[in-house]
Amino acid sequence: MRTVALGINRVSYEVAVYFRQGDTIFFTFLFPVVMLGIFSVAFQGLGNVGAAPDGTGGITQAAYYLPGMIAAGILLSGVQNLAVDIAMEKGDGTLKRLGGTPLPVVSYFFGKMGQVIATSALQVLLLLLVARFAFDVALPTDPALWLRFLWVYLLGIFTSAVLGIALSSVPRTGKSATAVVIPIVLILQFISGVYLAFNLLPEWLQNIASIFPLKWIAQGMRSVFLPASFESQEPSGSWQLGLIALVLSVWLVVGLIVCRLTFRWIRKDR
Repeated sequence: MRTVALGINRVSYEVAVYFRQGDTIFFTFLFPVVMLGIFSVAFQGLGNVGAAPDGTGGITQAAYYLPGMIAAGILLSGVQNLAVDIAMEKGDGTLKRLGGTPLPVVSYFFGKMGQVIATSALQVLLLLLVARFAFDVALPTDPALWLRFLWVYLLGIFTSAVLGIALSSVPRTGKSATAVVIPIVLILQFISGVYLAFNLLPEWLQNIASIFPLKWIAQGMRSVFLPASFESQEPSGSWQLGLIALVLSVWLVVGLIVCRLTFRWIRKDR
């Protein structure tokens, strides 16, 4: 109970620290919202996506990009946020000082995971509100689709958070964390169906993207927010919900194992 209580206290602390950092708020919290606005406005002159030859039907650019922006937000909140944050805490001695206190490692990670879930949930809510009221995107009304959204989101955010913790051991110093992490996150967004239609990518690039979880999170979100007619545009011709759950679960387990083997309050090479 003491470990849980300390973890809950860490959640409130981590959330407060998160919203005090202007660069973090923009590049992880507001970035998907900004990108949704940019893509929706920039490409609205192209007409609706999936429209008939006479220009009727289809969905707006905002509706088309919404699933990808939600997936990108999950990746940013989990992988980028935690990988950079923990690496910097190692670099400035914060973890070393925490390691000398009675704070259990479980409580520390409870706080980090709680912060990621809280801020990511707020981010998704903001994306949905902006899409609905600023761009008039029709959101799903079928409860089954929202249930699907819930399990894809939870599996995606937990996987991203665990992988962010694992990736935090790669940067040699806190100062190099952004240089190591951000290019990885940016490249994954471009090849995973976030900014570019996945079916337009060459097959070899699709195969590479399919190794990583972001492609599957984005595909899961498309299955929730895009009309059923868009399912045929997937490379496999289907949403592959079972495979989405399997791939994300495998990455979650791999991430947990790597975290267990690599996390230290202090880097071993120091």
